[in-house]
Amino acid sequence: MSPFLFSFLAFISTFLGGLFGIRYRERLHLIISFTAGVLLAVCFFDIVPEMFAIATEHHSDITTGLIAVVVGFLAIHILEKAAVIHGSHEESYKEHRHPLVGYIGASGLSFHSFLDGIGIGLGFHVSSHIGTLIAIAVIAHDFSDGLNTVGYMLLNRNSIKKALMLLVVDAVMPILGVLATYAFTIPDNILMVYLGFFAGFLLYIGASDLLPEAHSKKSSWNLLALTVLGALFIFIVSRFT
Repeated sequence: MSPFLFSFLAFISTFLGGLFGIRYRERLHLIISFTAGVLLAVCFFDIVPEMFAIATEHHSDITTGLIAVVVGFLAIHILEKAAVIHGSHEESYKEHRHPLVGYIGASGLSFHSFLDGIGIGLGFHVSSHIGTLIAIAVIAHDFSDGLNTVGYMLLNRNSIKKALMLLVVDAVMPILGVLATYAFTIPDNILMVYLGFFAGFLLYIGASDLLPEAHSKKSSWNLLALTVLGALFIFIVSRFT
């Protein structure tokens, strides 16, 4: 199979995940609980190990990537504060949602999907076997990517139409990523910094936005179980694909 066919399957997986999120938006707290576990696990089981692999392969200092994690975490925090998203009181958190943060989060997730496509393309440049393994992993977690994009848009008071628009952007990105591998290459040192920045970005969204929102009004063992299930899902995908 060609990398373009796999990228199209990633498109379908992402889009179906987003449609699932829109269809069951009335149960958004359940989706957010699962998504929070997914985002946290993606950081520690997917992105951070990839950073260390790049640093080891090229004898680079991982400290640069770890600094980028902190910068990414603080950057989205500052953006939220600048947009007056929430005050200092956690109980009033939900009332301070702002659509702009939904766009920021969804755009970041879309760029991550673009890198997924680059991963597929680069894998096939090495060998069809490696490319296929990478593609399977991408397709497996892209359902959650679509879910995350829609969930974060709706959480921040964006309309269904706007959530669907960002979902389409996210779904198309793997295809564009594959195409990009035939046009240019990304230096590994820059890629490591980006991965670190994005890991911090996801950590903030998962820990500071999604988890408090999911448990703000309906805290229960069921929601906690969904968060753990989301983390376990990514752990399985990262270890066995």
